[in-house]
Amino acid sequence: MWISIECTKQIPIPAGHVYAINDALSAEAAADDYETCLRHLVKSKILDISKESGFPKFDVMLLGMGPDGHVASLFPGHPLVHEKEKWVTFIKDSPKPPPNRITFTFPVINSSANIALAVVGAGKADVVHKSLGDDKSSDLLPVQMVSPEGELVWFLDKDAASKL
Repeated sequence: MWISIECTKQIPIPAGHVYAINDALSAEAAADDYETCLRHLVKSKILDISKESGFPKFDVMLLGMGPDGHVASLFPGHPLVHEKEKWVTFIKDSPKPPPNRITFTFPVINSSANIALAVVGAGKADVVHKSLGDDKSSDLLPVQMVSPEGELVWFLDKDAASKL
């Protein structure tokens, strides 16, 4: 198992298990570089491939959600939510700062064995209600597109869950 995070000061994770984004590169180059890294990890059998999707399979992915229902820099109405080929992509016109970001695509996110979705704050209560309540809207928010191969567990504070 390996963990891809940028900050390991609080958790004693061996340096060889951390695969940080190269923030010295442009967003596009950083996305290409990170996808190349993932492909090398798959080829080296450090990272598994999902038998169902053919995309990298993480044991657990921890996601947050923005007040607009975005996850992993995949924003409502943005074409990146429909990316089907790339493992890692970039956004240069993010509607929220910072404008330049890289992110996993939904095929990678949804190939995860398990996803923990942590949501806090009253400002997200309407989106939580839309996502988990009885809203019948046909326009899916990115958070509603999260569908791992295994289990999806929502972790909500009292404020985020206030409209359920």
